[in-house]
Amino acid sequence: MSRDASLPSQPPARRPVFAWLAALFVASALTLGFGWLAEEMAEGDTMAFDRHVLLMFRQPGDPSHLLGPAWLPETVRDLTSLGSTVILGLVLLLVVGYLAMARRKRAFLLVLVAVTGGQALSTILKLIFDRPRPTLVPNAPEVFTTSFPSGHAMLSAVTYLTLAALLARIEPRRMIRHYFMAAGVLVSLLVGMSRLALGVHWPTDVLAGWCVGAAWATLCAAAADWLARRGKIEMGVSLDDQSHGDQER
Repeated sequence: MSRDASLPSQPPARRPVFAWLAALFVASALTLGFGWLAEEMAEGDTMAFDRHVLLMFRQPGDPSHLLGPAWLPETVRDLTSLGSTVILGLVLLLVVGYLAMARRKRAFLLVLVAVTGGQALSTILKLIFDRPRPTLVPNAPEVFTTSFPSGHAMLSAVTYLTLAALLARIEPRRMIRHYFMAAGVLVSLLVGMSRLALGVHWPTDVLAGWCVGAAWATLCAAAADWLARRGKIEMGVSLDDQSHGDQER
């Protein structure tokens, strides 16, 4: 008897295993990247790189001025606000408000734990490494927290990637799922780059923030999928449902 071409090439039960292993691999690689950056930073081996990249954003011989058109500094300040505590807190409040009204209590708790847990992790890491802020840029915005890792880069990755994963779970079409994830990545990248353009973070601060933020968001997304498969959380379609939807299209 010939095999039905519509059947999946592997048992459905194995698909989530591969997805979780991939998530674990990505999170582990990002964590190792953060650890390497932290070690190099602590030993002072990144300073030449940090200074060179940070000054690339400034006019040669005059680091008080940002390279580019006159409207760019205001644009950079607008972009960096997307990673601020106030804006991220507002985004979180609006999302959990929707989940509460939709009576998705466990999804509400998951998103709340993911974002507030990321905030707590960022605070702890800053206290551990206690790196001073850059002083290369005259008249840079005054910031009172320590520098490593970048809280804006880390928390924008945590918040926007977690929300992108949440939206992707309720969308069966692959192209739109990829759009959600690409949008989350883009916003996170823009926020991190804005911190360099403002001169308030070293490049390795931003890289480290992206690494640990993306690792945390990956683990939270994998946890959401694991809980959804066991009926413990209301998060939309599962990986199998998404694959089935892609096959139908």
